[in-house]
Amino acid sequence: MVLSGATFAQHSISIKFENYAGTELLHVQQTYINGAGEQFTVRNFRYYISNIVLKNKLQSETHEGYFLIDQSDDASKEIILQTNLDSVSAIQFLLGVDSLRNVTGVQTGALDPAMDMYWTWNTGYVMAKLEGSSTGANTPRHIFSYHVGGYKEGEQTTRNIKLSFNTVDFVRPKKIIYISADILKWFDGKNKISIAATPLCHEPGKLAVMLADNYAAMFSMQKE
Repeated sequence: MVLSGATFAQHSISIKFENYAGTELLHVQQTYINGAGEQFTVRNFRYYISNIVLKNKLQSETHEGYFLIDQSDDASKEIILQTNLDSVSAIQFLLGVDSLRNVTGVQTGALDPAMDMYWTWNTGYVMAKLEGSSTGANTPRHIFSYHVGGYKEGEQTTRNIKLSFNTVDFVRPKKIIYISADILKWFDGKNKISIAATPLCHEPGKLAVMLADNYAAMFSMQKE
């Protein structure tokens, strides 16, 4: 933990992620409709959060660490940090795994290849993964599968996320930051993505970058 500015008594703060499809809480195998008008269901949704920075008007505090948010694992959706800040009014984090870790080789914890987020054939991490099925997909069993990775110049898929919110201070009994992630942004953002046109993404390149540009906008602050 790296702190800039004066320090105060240490506190715990919880960062809670909730995944959505538009305004609906995301549920596995429930049917949703994307911006292209395609019906789809989700089987698997996962993404890395790393290098979290907590801020207020006077100070910032960096927490080095890697966390895998997994739709199928409720415990993974809560990150608990220790902070010396007396209040927090903004958060910044990297969506994905930084280039240094991508070239470091096999690692442990959330970065363990056993987490099924590592391309052994391409030496690098999948930053985010969205899998499911759609009748629009001309694939066996109508699956779509987006494994978004790439860290080299021209195929960079990590994205810096910055969010501000009403101040969380440590006089209040609840010290929680609520963040929502909307999977519909994967299809309808800076780029228009159709499952029928592009049902698969399993390598670095143009489509991976387009998906990353879209999912960079999927986060927002929730109201308590």
